[in-house]
Amino acid sequence: MTHKRITIDYIEYSAVGEMDPQDQEVVAAALEARKGSYSPYSKFRVGAALRLADGTIVQGANQENIAYPSGLCAERTAMFAASANHPGVPFDTLAIVGGNGAEVCEMPAAPCGGCRQVMAEYQRLYDRPLRIILIGSHAIYKFDKVEDILPLIFDSLKVE
Repeated sequence: MTHKRITIDYIEYSAVGEMDPQDQEVVAAALEARKGSYSPYSKFRVGAALRLADGTIVQGANQENIAYPSGLCAERTAMFAASANHPGVPFDTLAIVGGNGAEVCEMPAAPCGGCRQVMAEYQRLYDRPLRIILIGSHAIYKFDKVEDILPLIFDSLKVE
């Protein structure tokens, strides 16, 4: 038996103003995207903004439905919209923010496993790291690649 450890590196910011201007822009877009949330059941509003390699920013917001699990997370709405409307344009940075009502969570809300796996798929498709920014009112986390938030990515299925 061998004991092994998985570690990750990330940057923590205490305020948006500490970030570079491009990251500030995608964070602002994620905050704005929360306005499009349809969350009458959970009241948890999530916004996502995805910067593409060409600089385009695509927004998404969580969409709930009374017939669970027919809704969709903000991250996936942004990624699927980007893929459908900007085919072949690689993803660069995905910013995510969540909170109850108008309030943003103090600590960053993390994406669900399904969204992490979709992020991994697009990262593999474009063969380049997808940076992830998780936004809270008291801290912001920035990760260099999807493996940092999903260390054991499922990619065993070989698709030709």
